[in-house]
Amino acid sequence: MVARTMGEAVETELEKTRRYLPWVVAVALFMQQLDGTIVNTAVPTMAVSLGVTPLSLKSVLTSYTIAIGVLIPLSGWLADRFGTKRVFGFAVAVFTLGSLACGLSRNLPMLVASRVLQGVGAAFMMPVGRIALLKTFPKSGILRAMNFVIIPALLGPLLGPLTGGLIVHWLPWRMIFLINLPIGLLGLWLVKQHMPDHRTTEADRLDTPGFLLFGSGVALLSWVLEIFGEHSMNTLWVASLAALSVALIGAYLWRAKRTPQPLLPVDLFKIRTFRVSVAGGFLTRLGISGMPFLLPLLYQLGMGFSPWQAGLLVMPQAGAAIGMKLLTERILGAFGHKQVLVGNTVLMGILIAAFSQVGPGTPVWAILLFSVCQGCVSALQFTAMNSLAYADTSDAEASDASTIASTAQQLSISFGIAFASLVTGAFLGSIDRSNPALLVPALHKAFMLLGAVSVASSVTFLTLMRSDGANVSGHGQTEPEGH
Repeated sequence: MVARTMGEAVETELEKTRRYLPWVVAVALFMQQLDGTIVNTAVPTMAVSLGVTPLSLKSVLTSYTIAIGVLIPLSGWLADRFGTKRVFGFAVAVFTLGSLACGLSRNLPMLVASRVLQGVGAAFMMPVGRIALLKTFPKSGILRAMNFVIIPALLGPLLGPLTGGLIVHWLPWRMIFLINLPIGLLGLWLVKQHMPDHRTTEADRLDTPGFLLFGSGVALLSWVLEIFGEHSMNTLWVASLAALSVALIGAYLWRAKRTPQPLLPVDLFKIRTFRVSVAGGFLTRLGISGMPFLLPLLYQLGMGFSPWQAGLLVMPQAGAAIGMKLLTERILGAFGHKQVLVGNTVLMGILIAAFSQVGPGTPVWAILLFSVCQGCVSALQFTAMNSLAYADTSDAEASDASTIASTAQQLSISFGIAFASLVTGAFLGSIDRSNPALLVPALHKAFMLLGAVSVASSVTFLTLMRSDGANVSGHGQTEPEGH
Protein backbone atom coordinates (compact mmCIF):
# COMPACT_ATOMS: atom_id res chain seq x y z
CA MET A 1 0.00 0.00 0.00
CA VAL A 2 2.83 2.38 0.91
CA ALA A 3 4.73 1.45 -2.23
CA ARG A 4 1.63 2.09 -4.33
CA THR A 5 1.12 5.50 -2.69
CA MET A 6 4.76 6.45 -3.32
CA GLY A 7 4.49 5.29 -6.92
CA GLU A 8 1.35 7.35 -7.44
CA ALA A 9 3.08 10.38 -5.91
CA VAL A 10 6.04 10.00 -8.29
CA GLU A 11 3.69 9.60 -11.26
CA THR A 12 1.72 12.68 -10.20
CA GLU A 13 4.92 14.72 -9.90
CA LEU A 14 6.08 13.54 -13.34
CA GLU A 15 2.73 14.47 -14.88
CA LYS A 16 2.93 17.89 -13.25
CA THR A 17 6.45 18.40 -14.61
CA ARG A 18 5.38 17.37 -18.10
CA ARG A 19 2.45 19.78 -17.91
CA TYR A 20 4.43 22.88 -16.90
CA LEU A 21 7.95 22.30 -18.27
CA PRO A 22 7.05 23.28 -21.86
CA TRP A 23 5.75 26.61 -20.54
CA VAL A 24 8.99 27.25 -18.63
CA VAL A 25 11.08 26.68 -21.75
CA ALA A 26 8.60 28.58 -23.94
CA VAL A 27 8.77 31.75 -21.83
CA ALA A 28 12.58 31.80 -22.06
CA LEU A 29 12.50 31.13 -25.80
CA PHE A 30 9.82 33.80 -26.24
CA MET A 31 12.10 36.36 -24.60
CA GLN A 32 15.02 35.30 -26.77
CA GLN A 33 13.01 35.36 -30.01
CA LEU A 34 11.31 38.67 -29.15
CA ASP A 35 14.69 40.26 -28.56
CA GLY A 36 16.10 39.05 -31.87
CA THR A 37 13.20 40.20 -34.03
CA ILE A 38 12.94 43.58 -32.30
CA VAL A 39 16.64 44.25 -32.90
CA ASN A 40 16.37 43.37 -36.61
CA THR A 41 13.53 45.84 -37.13
CA ALA A 42 15.34 48.62 -35.25
CA VAL A 43 18.69 48.31 -37.11
CA PRO A 44 18.25 51.37 -39.40
CA THR A 45 17.12 53.62 -36.49
CA MET A 46 19.90 52.37 -34.22
CA ALA A 47 22.46 53.03 -36.96
CA VAL A 48 21.40 56.69 -37.20
CA SER A 49 21.50 57.12 -33.42
CA LEU A 50 24.96 55.54 -33.09
CA GLY A 51 26.39 57.31 -36.15
CA VAL A 52 27.23 54.19 -38.17
CA THR A 53 25.98 52.59 -41.39
CA PRO A 54 23.21 49.95 -41.17
CA LEU A 55 25.49 47.23 -42.57
CA SER A 56 27.99 48.02 -39.80
CA LEU A 57 25.39 47.04 -37.22
CA LYS A 58 25.74 43.42 -38.24
CA SER A 59 28.35 43.33 -35.46
CA VAL A 60 25.49 43.82 -32.98
CA LEU A 61 23.84 40.71 -34.43
CA THR A 62 26.91 38.57 -35.07
CA SER A 63 28.58 39.29 -31.70
CA TYR A 64 25.48 37.86 -30.05
CA THR A 65 25.33 34.76 -32.22
CA ILE A 66 29.11 34.20 -32.07
CA ALA A 67 28.98 34.24 -28.26
CA ILE A 68 26.21 31.66 -28.43
CA GLY A 69 28.11 29.49 -30.91
CA VAL A 70 31.30 29.54 -28.85
CA LEU A 71 29.66 28.78 -25.49
CA ILE A 72 26.89 26.34 -26.45
CA PRO A 73 29.36 23.40 -26.37
CA LEU A 74 29.58 23.92 -22.60
CA SER A 75 25.81 23.66 -22.08
CA GLY A 76 25.56 19.87 -22.03
CA TRP A 77 28.48 19.45 -19.64
CA LEU A 78 27.19 22.18 -17.33
CA ALA A 79 23.69 20.64 -17.27
CA ASP A 80 25.10 17.21 -16.42
CA ARG A 81 27.45 18.64 -13.79
CA PHE A 82 25.29 21.26 -12.04
CA GLY A 83 21.75 20.23 -13.03
CA THR A 84 19.28 21.61 -15.55
CA LYS A 85 17.46 23.77 -13.01
CA ARG A 86 20.50 25.70 -11.81
CA VAL A 87 22.03 26.20 -15.27
CA PHE A 88 18.72 27.20 -16.89
CA GLY A 89 18.04 29.70 -14.11
CA PHE A 90 21.56 31.12 -14.50
CA ALA A 91 21.01 31.49 -18.25
CA VAL A 92 17.75 33.41 -17.84
CA ALA A 93 19.32 35.70 -15.22
CA VAL A 94 22.39 36.50 -17.37
CA PHE A 95 20.26 37.14 -20.45
CA THR A 96 18.10 39.55 -18.45
CA LEU A 97 21.16 41.39 -17.11
CA GLY A 98 22.55 41.58 -20.64
CA SER A 99 19.29 43.16 -21.80
CA LEU A 100 19.63 45.80 -19.10
CA ALA A 101 23.21 46.51 -20.17
CA CYS A 102 22.10 46.86 -23.82
CA GLY A 103 19.48 49.40 -22.79
CA LEU A 104 22.11 51.46 -20.97
CA SER A 105 24.67 51.37 -23.82
CA ARG A 106 25.80 54.72 -25.21
CA ASN A 107 27.92 53.69 -28.20
CA LEU A 108 28.51 50.78 -30.56
CA PRO A 109 31.35 49.09 -28.60
CA MET A 110 29.27 49.14 -25.39
CA LEU A 111 26.29 47.73 -27.23
CA VAL A 112 28.36 44.94 -28.79
CA ALA A 113 29.82 44.02 -25.37
CA SER A 114 26.34 43.94 -23.86
CA ARG A 115 25.10 41.75 -26.70
CA VAL A 116 27.92 39.33 -25.91
CA LEU A 117 26.61 39.15 -22.33
CA GLN A 118 23.15 38.40 -23.69
CA GLY A 119 24.72 35.73 -25.86
CA VAL A 120 26.26 34.07 -22.78
CA GLY A 121 22.78 33.62 -21.31
CA ALA A 122 21.21 32.55 -24.60
CA ALA A 123 23.96 29.97 -25.16
CA PHE A 124 22.72 27.91 -22.22
CA MET A 125 19.02 28.76 -22.29
CA MET A 126 17.57 26.81 -25.22
CA PRO A 127 20.02 23.86 -25.22
CA VAL A 128 19.48 23.16 -21.51
CA GLY A 129 15.72 23.61 -21.93
CA ARG A 130 15.82 21.09 -24.77
CA ILE A 131 17.84 18.66 -22.62
CA ALA A 132 15.20 18.92 -19.88
CA LEU A 133 12.47 18.15 -22.44
CA LEU A 134 14.36 15.16 -23.87
CA LYS A 135 14.90 13.68 -20.40
CA THR A 136 11.32 14.30 -19.27
CA PHE A 137 9.26 13.13 -22.27
CA PRO A 138 9.33 9.74 -24.07
CA LYS A 139 10.40 9.53 -27.75
CA SER A 140 6.79 9.40 -28.92
CA GLY A 141 6.03 12.65 -27.08
CA ILE A 142 9.06 14.69 -28.18
CA LEU A 143 7.51 16.11 -31.37
CA ARG A 144 4.37 17.20 -29.54
CA ALA A 145 6.37 18.72 -26.64
CA MET A 146 8.65 20.64 -29.03
CA ASN A 147 5.66 21.97 -30.96
CA PHE A 148 4.05 23.07 -27.71
CA VAL A 149 7.23 24.94 -26.77
CA ILE A 150 7.65 26.55 -30.16
CA ILE A 151 4.07 27.82 -30.58
CA PRO A 152 4.14 30.24 -27.59
CA ALA A 153 7.75 31.11 -28.43
CA LEU A 154 6.73 32.11 -31.96
CA LEU A 155 4.72 34.94 -30.44
CA GLY A 156 8.14 36.63 -30.13
CA PRO A 157 8.66 36.87 -33.91
CA LEU A 158 4.95 37.67 -34.30
CA LEU A 159 5.00 40.62 -31.89
CA GLY A 160 8.67 41.58 -32.24
CA PRO A 161 8.71 43.38 -35.61
CA LEU A 162 5.64 45.52 -34.88
CA THR A 163 6.67 46.14 -31.26
CA GLY A 164 10.17 47.11 -32.35
CA GLY A 165 8.79 49.41 -35.03
CA LEU A 166 6.42 51.14 -32.60
CA ILE A 167 9.14 51.50 -29.96
CA VAL A 168 11.68 53.14 -32.28
CA HIS A 169 8.91 55.35 -33.70
CA TRP A 170 7.55 56.63 -30.38
CA LEU A 171 10.22 55.79 -27.76
CA PRO A 172 14.03 55.64 -27.46
CA TRP A 173 15.38 52.53 -29.23
CA ARG A 174 16.91 51.36 -25.92
CA MET A 175 13.43 50.28 -24.83
CA ILE A 176 13.65 47.34 -27.26
CA PHE A 177 16.06 45.74 -24.77
CA LEU A 178 14.52 46.95 -21.51
CA ILE A 179 11.23 45.27 -22.42
CA ASN A 180 12.95 41.95 -21.63
CA LEU A 181 13.27 42.75 -17.91
CA PRO A 182 9.72 41.80 -16.76
CA ILE A 183 9.75 38.72 -19.00
CA GLY A 184 13.07 37.63 -17.52
CA LEU A 185 11.74 38.00 -13.97
CA LEU A 186 8.70 35.88 -14.88
CA GLY A 187 11.02 33.28 -16.36
CA LEU A 188 13.10 33.10 -13.17
CA TRP A 189 9.95 32.51 -11.10
CA LEU A 190 8.81 29.72 -13.42
CA VAL A 191 12.25 28.07 -13.26
CA LYS A 192 12.12 28.05 -9.47
CA GLN A 193 8.63 26.52 -9.45
CA HIS A 194 8.62 24.01 -12.28
CA MET A 195 12.05 23.28 -13.85
CA PRO A 196 13.18 19.68 -13.11
CA ASP A 197 16.75 19.17 -11.91
CA HIS A 198 18.14 16.49 -14.25
CA ARG A 199 21.82 15.82 -13.74
CA THR A 200 24.42 13.06 -14.05
CA THR A 201 25.82 11.65 -10.82
CA GLU A 202 29.31 11.21 -12.30
CA ALA A 203 29.80 13.91 -14.93
CA ASP A 204 32.95 13.72 -17.06
CA ARG A 205 35.72 16.24 -16.61
CA LEU A 206 35.47 19.26 -18.88
CA ASP A 207 37.52 18.94 -22.06
CA THR A 208 39.23 22.31 -21.61
CA PRO A 209 41.77 21.95 -24.48
CA GLY A 210 38.94 20.91 -26.79
CA PHE A 211 36.86 23.91 -25.75
CA LEU A 212 39.75 26.29 -26.39
CA LEU A 213 40.46 24.81 -29.82
CA PHE A 214 36.85 24.75 -30.97
CA GLY A 215 35.82 28.05 -29.40
CA SER A 216 38.78 30.03 -30.74
CA GLY A 217 38.36 28.50 -34.20
CA VAL A 218 34.66 29.35 -34.38
CA ALA A 219 35.13 32.89 -33.03
CA LEU A 220 38.01 33.61 -35.43
CA LEU A 221 36.16 32.26 -38.45
CA SER A 222 33.07 34.34 -37.64
CA TRP A 223 35.19 37.47 -37.18
CA VAL A 224 36.92 36.88 -40.51
CA LEU A 225 33.56 36.72 -42.25
CA GLU A 226 32.62 40.05 -40.70
CA ILE A 227 35.79 42.03 -41.47
CA PHE A 228 36.01 40.57 -44.96
CA GLY A 229 32.68 42.15 -45.82
CA GLU A 230 33.31 45.62 -44.42
CA HIS A 231 36.96 46.58 -43.97
CA SER A 232 39.70 47.03 -46.54
CA MET A 233 42.23 44.50 -45.29
CA ASN A 234 45.01 42.74 -47.12
CA THR A 235 43.55 39.71 -48.86
CA LEU A 236 46.48 37.51 -47.91
CA TRP A 237 46.09 38.48 -44.25
CA VAL A 238 42.36 37.67 -44.27
CA ALA A 239 43.01 34.36 -46.03
CA SER A 240 45.66 33.49 -43.43
CA LEU A 241 43.23 34.16 -40.57
CA ALA A 242 40.57 32.04 -42.29
CA ALA A 243 43.07 29.21 -42.75
CA LEU A 244 44.05 29.44 -39.07
CA SER A 245 40.41 29.23 -37.95
CA VAL A 246 39.83 26.16 -40.11
CA ALA A 247 43.04 24.61 -38.75
CA LEU A 248 41.88 25.16 -35.16
CA ILE A 249 38.52 23.52 -35.84
CA GLY A 250 40.28 20.70 -37.69
CA ALA A 251 42.64 20.22 -34.74
CA TYR A 252 39.65 19.88 -32.45
CA LEU A 253 38.05 17.24 -34.70
CA TRP A 254 41.34 15.30 -34.79
CA ARG A 255 41.60 15.47 -31.02
CA ALA A 256 37.94 14.60 -30.44
CA LYS A 257 38.40 11.24 -32.19
CA ARG A 258 41.26 10.38 -29.84
CA THR A 259 39.86 11.66 -26.53
CA PRO A 260 37.68 9.46 -24.27
CA GLN A 261 35.35 12.31 -23.24
CA PRO A 262 35.57 15.08 -25.88
CA LEU A 263 33.68 18.36 -25.58
CA LEU A 264 31.53 17.47 -28.61
CA PRO A 265 31.53 13.70 -29.24
CA VAL A 266 31.85 13.27 -33.01
CA ASP A 267 30.81 9.61 -32.72
CA LEU A 268 27.20 10.81 -32.69
CA PHE A 269 27.59 11.59 -36.39
CA LYS A 270 27.63 7.85 -37.04
CA ILE A 271 23.87 7.99 -36.43
CA ARG A 272 22.44 8.75 -39.88
CA THR A 273 19.39 10.71 -38.78
CA PHE A 274 21.46 12.87 -36.45
CA ARG A 275 24.17 13.44 -39.06
CA VAL A 276 21.75 14.42 -41.81
CA SER A 277 19.71 16.66 -39.51
CA VAL A 278 22.75 18.59 -38.30
CA ALA A 279 24.57 18.85 -41.65
CA GLY A 280 21.47 19.58 -43.70
CA GLY A 281 20.16 21.95 -41.07
CA PHE A 282 23.41 23.91 -41.09
CA LEU A 283 23.31 24.47 -44.85
CA THR A 284 19.59 25.24 -44.88
CA ARG A 285 19.85 27.79 -42.08
CA LEU A 286 22.88 29.35 -43.78
CA GLY A 287 20.55 30.42 -46.57
CA ILE A 288 17.57 31.59 -44.55
CA SER A 289 19.34 33.18 -41.56
CA GLY A 290 20.22 36.30 -43.52
CA MET A 291 16.58 37.12 -44.24
CA PRO A 292 15.76 38.82 -40.89
CA PHE A 293 18.76 41.11 -41.47
CA LEU A 294 18.07 41.91 -45.13
CA LEU A 295 14.29 42.38 -45.09
CA PRO A 296 14.27 45.46 -42.80
CA LEU A 297 16.89 47.03 -45.09
CA LEU A 298 14.72 46.31 -48.12
CA TYR A 299 11.49 47.57 -46.55
CA GLN A 300 12.87 50.65 -44.77
CA LEU A 301 15.86 51.86 -46.80
CA GLY A 302 14.88 50.42 -50.17
CA MET A 303 11.12 50.98 -50.16
CA GLY A 304 10.71 53.85 -47.70
CA PHE A 305 8.48 52.17 -45.11
CA SER A 306 8.65 53.33 -41.51
CA PRO A 307 9.92 50.85 -38.86
CA TRP A 308 6.43 49.98 -37.65
CA GLN A 309 5.16 49.51 -41.20
CA ALA A 310 8.10 47.23 -41.95
CA GLY A 311 7.21 45.31 -38.79
CA LEU A 312 3.66 44.77 -40.05
CA LEU A 313 5.01 43.32 -43.29
CA VAL A 314 7.01 40.71 -41.35
CA MET A 315 4.29 39.77 -38.84
CA PRO A 316 2.34 37.40 -41.14
CA GLN A 317 5.43 35.18 -41.37
CA ALA A 318 5.35 34.41 -37.64
CA GLY A 319 1.56 34.11 -37.62
CA ALA A 320 1.69 31.56 -40.45
CA ALA A 321 4.45 29.68 -38.62
CA ILE A 322 2.22 29.32 -35.56
CA GLY A 323 -0.59 27.96 -37.69
CA MET A 324 1.72 25.53 -39.49
CA LYS A 325 3.03 24.19 -36.17
CA LEU A 326 -0.45 22.83 -35.51
CA LEU A 327 -0.20 20.78 -38.71
CA THR A 328 3.42 19.61 -38.71
CA GLU A 329 2.79 16.47 -36.67
CA ARG A 330 0.12 15.33 -39.14
CA ILE A 331 2.22 16.24 -42.19
CA LEU A 332 5.27 14.38 -40.92
CA GLY A 333 3.10 11.43 -39.95
CA ALA A 334 1.59 11.29 -43.44
CA PHE A 335 4.70 11.81 -45.59
CA GLY A 336 7.69 11.09 -43.35
CA HIS A 337 10.79 13.16 -42.70
CA LYS A 338 12.57 12.39 -45.99
CA GLN A 339 9.82 13.51 -48.37
CA VAL A 340 9.02 16.57 -46.28
CA LEU A 341 12.62 17.74 -45.93
CA VAL A 342 13.59 17.24 -49.58
CA GLY A 343 10.52 18.94 -51.05
CA ASN A 344 10.11 21.63 -48.42
CA THR A 345 13.79 22.69 -48.60
CA VAL A 346 13.50 23.33 -52.35
CA LEU A 347 10.27 25.26 -51.80
CA MET A 348 11.87 27.36 -49.08
CA GLY A 349 14.78 28.30 -51.36
CA ILE A 350 12.38 29.32 -54.13
CA LEU A 351 10.46 31.54 -51.71
CA ILE A 352 13.65 33.22 -50.51
CA ALA A 353 14.60 33.96 -54.12
CA ALA A 354 11.05 35.26 -54.73
CA PHE A 355 11.83 38.30 -52.56
CA SER A 356 14.08 39.45 -55.42
CA GLN A 357 10.81 40.51 -57.06
CA VAL A 358 9.86 42.79 -54.16
CA GLY A 359 10.70 46.46 -54.52
CA PRO A 360 9.19 49.95 -54.84
CA GLY A 361 5.77 49.60 -56.40
CA THR A 362 5.20 45.98 -55.33
CA PRO A 363 1.61 45.58 -54.03
CA VAL A 364 1.42 45.14 -50.28
CA TRP A 365 -0.79 42.07 -50.70
CA ALA A 366 1.98 40.35 -52.68
CA ILE A 367 4.55 41.06 -49.95
CA LEU A 368 2.18 39.70 -47.31
CA LEU A 369 1.57 36.58 -49.41
CA PHE A 370 5.32 35.94 -49.68
CA SER A 371 5.63 36.45 -45.93
CA VAL A 372 2.84 33.96 -45.14
CA CYS A 373 4.29 31.32 -47.46
CA GLN A 374 7.78 31.70 -46.02
CA GLY A 375 6.43 31.38 -42.48
CA CYS A 376 4.67 28.11 -43.33
CA VAL A 377 7.61 26.41 -45.02
CA SER A 378 10.12 27.64 -42.41
CA ALA A 379 8.04 26.29 -39.52
CA LEU A 380 7.68 22.88 -41.17
CA GLN A 381 11.39 22.81 -42.05
CA PHE A 382 12.69 23.58 -38.59
CA THR A 383 10.29 21.20 -36.83
CA ALA A 384 11.24 18.37 -39.17
CA MET A 385 14.99 18.96 -38.78
CA ASN A 386 14.90 19.41 -35.01
CA SER A 387 12.77 16.33 -34.31
CA LEU A 388 14.83 14.15 -36.68
CA ALA A 389 18.01 14.94 -34.74
CA TYR A 390 16.77 13.07 -31.65
CA ALA A 391 14.92 10.22 -33.37
CA ASP A 392 17.65 7.62 -32.84
CA THR A 393 19.70 9.02 -29.95
CA SER A 394 19.47 7.41 -26.52
CA ASP A 395 18.57 9.20 -23.29
CA ALA A 396 22.22 9.00 -22.24
CA GLU A 397 23.17 10.86 -25.45
CA ALA A 398 20.54 13.57 -24.99
CA SER A 399 22.89 16.20 -23.55
CA ASP A 400 25.58 15.68 -26.20
CA ALA A 401 23.04 15.54 -29.05
CA SER A 402 21.33 18.73 -27.90
CA THR A 403 24.67 20.49 -27.49
CA ILE A 404 25.93 19.58 -30.96
CA ALA A 405 22.62 20.36 -32.68
CA SER A 406 22.31 23.72 -30.91
CA THR A 407 25.94 24.60 -31.69
CA ALA A 408 25.48 23.89 -35.39
CA GLN A 409 22.22 25.83 -35.42
CA GLN A 410 23.70 28.96 -33.86
CA LEU A 411 26.82 28.84 -36.00
CA SER A 412 24.70 28.64 -39.13
CA ILE A 413 22.71 31.69 -37.96
CA SER A 414 25.90 33.64 -37.26
CA PHE A 415 27.46 32.65 -40.58
CA GLY A 416 24.18 33.32 -42.37
CA ILE A 417 24.01 36.92 -41.14
CA ALA A 418 27.68 37.51 -42.02
CA PHE A 419 27.22 35.83 -45.41
CA ALA A 420 24.13 37.90 -46.24
CA SER A 421 25.90 41.12 -45.29
CA LEU A 422 29.03 40.12 -47.19
CA VAL A 423 27.28 39.31 -50.47
CA THR A 424 25.10 42.42 -50.24
CA GLY A 425 28.19 44.56 -49.66
CA ALA A 426 29.93 42.84 -52.58
CA PHE A 427 27.00 43.53 -54.90
CA LEU A 428 26.90 47.16 -53.71
CA GLY A 429 30.62 47.75 -54.10
CA SER A 430 31.72 51.31 -53.40
CA ILE A 431 28.48 52.95 -54.51
CA ASP A 432 26.26 55.13 -52.32
CA ARG A 433 24.60 52.63 -49.97
CA SER A 434 21.87 55.09 -48.98
CA ASN A 435 20.53 55.34 -52.53
CA PRO A 436 17.44 53.05 -52.82
CA ALA A 437 17.83 52.80 -56.59
CA LEU A 438 21.22 51.13 -56.06
CA LEU A 439 20.51 49.32 -52.77
CA VAL A 440 17.42 47.41 -53.94
CA PRO A 441 19.12 45.64 -56.91
CA ALA A 442 21.97 44.57 -54.64
CA LEU A 443 19.52 43.15 -52.10
CA HIS A 444 17.68 41.35 -54.91
CA LYS A 445 20.89 39.61 -55.97
CA ALA A 446 21.53 38.63 -52.36
CA PHE A 447 18.05 37.05 -52.11
CA MET A 448 18.71 35.05 -55.27
CA LEU A 449 22.01 33.74 -53.92
CA LEU A 450 20.55 32.85 -50.50
CA GLY A 451 17.71 31.02 -52.23
CA ALA A 452 20.15 29.04 -54.36
CA VAL A 453 22.07 27.97 -51.25
CA SER A 454 18.86 26.70 -49.64
CA VAL A 455 17.80 24.77 -52.74
CA ALA A 456 21.24 23.15 -52.97
CA SER A 457 21.05 22.05 -49.32
CA SER A 458 18.10 19.77 -50.16
CA VAL A 459 20.60 17.25 -51.58
CA THR A 460 21.75 16.37 -48.05
CA PHE A 461 18.28 15.02 -47.17
CA LEU A 462 18.25 12.57 -50.10
CA THR A 463 20.48 10.24 -48.06
CA LEU A 464 17.65 9.60 -45.58
CA MET A 465 15.60 6.40 -45.67
CA ARG A 466 11.82 6.61 -45.86
CA SER A 467 11.52 5.05 -42.40
CA ASP A 468 13.90 7.52 -40.72
CA GLY A 469 12.19 9.45 -37.93
CA ALA A 470 9.14 7.15 -37.87
CA ASN A 471 9.48 6.58 -34.11
CA VAL A 472 9.02 10.33 -33.66
CA SER A 473 6.47 11.14 -36.38
CA GLY A 474 4.54 7.86 -36.47
CA HIS A 475 4.97 7.71 -40.27
CA GLY A 476 4.05 4.29 -41.64
CA GLN A 477 2.35 3.25 -38.42
CA THR A 478 -1.37 2.67 -38.16
CA GLU A 479 -1.37 4.69 -34.98
CA PRO A 480 1.47 6.89 -33.68
CA GLU A 481 3.63 5.21 -31.10
CA GLY A 482 2.54 5.86 -27.55
CA HIS A 483 -1.21 6.05 -28.31
